[in-house]
Amino acid sequence: MLSQDFISAICGPPLAANTAISKDVGIYTHALTPSHAVKATFKKSSTPVNCLAVSDTHIFTAQDQKAHVHVYSRLRGNQEALVPFPERIRSVALAGQVLVLGTAEGRLILWEVCTGRQVSTPPCHVQAITCLAVTPHHILSGSDDSNINVWSLSRLLDLHAHSEHEPELILSNHRGAITSLVVGPSTNPETSICVSASKDKTCIVWNFQTGQVLRTLLFPAPPLSICLDPSARALFVASEEGALYLVELFGGKKPILGGRCTEPASIVVQVTDPLAVSDPEAGQPSCLALTYDGTSVLSGHTKGKILRWSLAENAHPAELANLNASVTNIHFIPPLPSKEPTKTINIIKPNQNLKQYAFTAQLDTDLGLGSRFNQLLRTAQPVSDEQDAESAKQNLQFRAIMKSNEVLNSTEFMKTSVAQGPA
Repeated sequence: MLSQDFISAICGPPLAANTAISKDVGIYTHALTPSHAVKATFKKSSTPVNCLAVSDTHIFTAQDQKAHVHVYSRLRGNQEALVPFPERIRSVALAGQVLVLGTAEGRLILWEVCTGRQVSTPPCHVQAITCLAVTPHHILSGSDDSNINVWSLSRLLDLHAHSEHEPELILSNHRGAITSLVVGPSTNPETSICVSASKDKTCIVWNFQTGQVLRTLLFPAPPLSICLDPSARALFVASEEGALYLVELFGGKKPILGGRCTEPASIVVQVTDPLAVSDPEAGQPSCLALTYDGTSVLSGHTKGKILRWSLAENAHPAELANLNASVTNIHFIPPLPSKEPTKTINIIKPNQNLKQYAFTAQLDTDLGLGSRFNQLLRTAQPVSDEQDAESAKQNLQFRAIMKSNEVLNSTEFMKTSVAQGPA
């Protein structure tokens, strides 16, 4: 059976005097299958919504109402560093080995964790950046000012950039603060979709490379957290009233995207039928995550509960855990290891005064292609049994000819051949 692990983070003081939960624990590592269990914990962290980022080796958490980030080592199981920044951090995302931070002043900060290089943008948002989404080539930032900025990752990290950084596009159809932001897996300009949720009770599906609005979804209550399935064919939405909605983008009776869609993109689709609604005792949902097998959705709630929604049974959500504090972030760990050539064992704290940077990481691959002799050995064709038999047969025939021919075997012929030498 596939083993699925996830990491959850909490924010705020304990809700009750629960002695069964360890004191000062702020981050939990869970095993979901085959049965739920807490595998590890990290202390001294209070992580707001959208302020958790996880790599193969580290956990990064921005702290509530503070201007620093806690860095935890997953390999050693302890807190590795406390990294200060000039502004309070409101959102965090990881783009490879670059930690992207959205500040309360509307600024982006990029930190290369293997070199310590730090890049900052002007405050292109007039209010705080509340959520971030990253692709291999872009960064999307959503803000309380209702706008979404699309940035080029390569231009932000350009060593020779002389002008101030500006977003490539500004997506501005929302009329309320952005609460959640997700992107699909495609990098093709024609199929690069993202979905944004806002307090104006809508979710908008965009082509973020062209700025085109593909569809607007209207909900009965403001959507607080959203997630896409791995193939970006289904959208899951958790609303303020505790309801979970499933929106099929390309399938179902009335697909809202793709060639089978018959309505123009300007038509607003009203979504009114939830899969299920959580009990009011659980509190509002603050985060949402889909399992890798696609059978369940996990939601974290303000009253400390993590609920599991079974998509196969379409039943009432079941309580998976109670962390006794507001659950603000849930992140599933990929079941397969990444294929990155390097591994970050120790992070390098950011330093803006340095003009030269050293890349510090552990190499997880070969240094080169090897010698030419090794390449020839790898590319040499193996000799088959038929070729061996044919060579032996030709050798026997040659020896038989030599033995039967008296002239070739004579001593005078051998002396003459040696004396003449090659022509």
